[in-house]
Amino acid sequence: MARHKIEIPPKLVDVFTGPARYRGSYGGRGSGKTRTFAKMAAVVGLKAALKGQNGIILCCREFMNSLDESSMAEVKAAILSDPWLSDGWEIGEKYIRTKDGIAGRVDFKFAGLRHNLDSIKSKASIILCWVDEAEPVAEEAWIKLVPTVREHGSEIWVTWNPETKRSATHKRFRENATPDMKIVELNWRDNPWFPDVLDEERKRDRIARPEQYDHIWEGAFATVIEGAYYAEKLTLAQRQDRICKLNVDPLMTVRVYHDLAFSSSDKADAYAMWPTQMINRQMNWLGYYESIGQSLDYHVNWMREWMRKTGVKRVEHVLPHDGRRPDGLGNQYADYWVAAATPEFDWSIRIVPNQGKGAAMQRIQTAHRHFNAFWFDAEGTEPGREALMHYHERRDDDRGIGLGPEHDWSSHGSDAFGLGACDFEDLLSRASQPEETLIPEYGTIA
Repeated sequence: MARHKIEIPPKLVDVFTGPARYRGSYGGRGSGKTRTFAKMAAVVGLKAALKGQNGIILCCREFMNSLDESSMAEVKAAILSDPWLSDGWEIGEKYIRTKDGIAGRVDFKFAGLRHNLDSIKSKASIILCWVDEAEPVAEEAWIKLVPTVREHGSEIWVTWNPETKRSATHKRFRENATPDMKIVELNWRDNPWFPDVLDEERKRDRIARPEQYDHIWEGAFATVIEGAYYAEKLTLAQRQDRICKLNVDPLMTVRVYHDLAFSSSDKADAYAMWPTQMINRQMNWLGYYESIGQSLDYHVNWMREWMRKTGVKRVEHVLPHDGRRPDGLGNQYADYWVAAATPEFDWSIRIVPNQGKGAAMQRIQTAHRHFNAFWFDAEGTEPGREALMHYHERRDDDRGIGLGPEHDWSSHGSDAFGLGACDFEDLLSRASQPEETLIPEYGTIA
């Protein structure tokens, strides 16, 4: 077979060299990854047909209601950019297939995973499956798709722009990468053909949208979504170096702010805690805990381990007004935390009164007023800050109005954070009084 030179970004050469079950690339805008994978898919298909092989190249996206929403246009453009590929492929309005006269026959097929997964499972002779824009693909879809690509020597390719560490694609192909995967990060600077017009857009975003720049252009996880309540404040804290390594003073009281979970089976109901210390008029957020479906013992054990690690001797647990409400197993949180105290792990419990209607927005507004006094331990609070960055307004787009905070995975940590902000404001207003007089007013449990 004659040799043909295919130009691709140098960083992807190793990805396409040698055997692999999985090949892929993730990163920001302008990297050239989609066009490169489209071109290499055409190369693989044409080489297979020239060897007399019959089969299909399946190009998938999570959402695809029509060919206009598929990667077909990218594949066509990639083929037309190379004379050797153009000579081997026949391109129609709704099809791409190898030309007659070649020993084998390979066709491109395009499908959406969200609504066509079961029909994909019935497809045979898949030489290659390329999943583009793979960030939102659910784990259930991966579990069904992977065994479908079962021909000898078949491969699965993945390209995506990262959004969150929580995505199934991130967990499968980055966190739990295996030796049969060749996957690299690719960004604008890795693209030798990065166009000037995009470079101007990139520079503009760096100035006008600095909080989104790293996600859009540098392949970082998204930290800002539309309507996010704390994104701007956290971005400013980062610039002012208020997200850094914080030292815990073991001789000072640590206040831990809670958001409670009342269902051990509800996967959306998380238990959250923020350990903090108030130093003068500054609030240090020292750590973050969140779990779903765990017992009270599990929460207590994490708190004990955190106290042991930091050397803290005294903790005040601050619970929301429903601290006396039984959990899913009939236990009252306040009573349980009281009973779990020991001479080694000394703590008291305080229940904050019901803040009434509009409490969620009250907490957000209070946190905004005092955010410049908030410092965060960079490592310990990372998952909590991720929740704060995501916490956003629910919108009615038809009427153009906000409907208050969206209740999702981020709201539990954010509610506990807001509780701490309100308590911080109250403690500041009472700073002239001895601390001991503050606790009974909230209903301290001895």
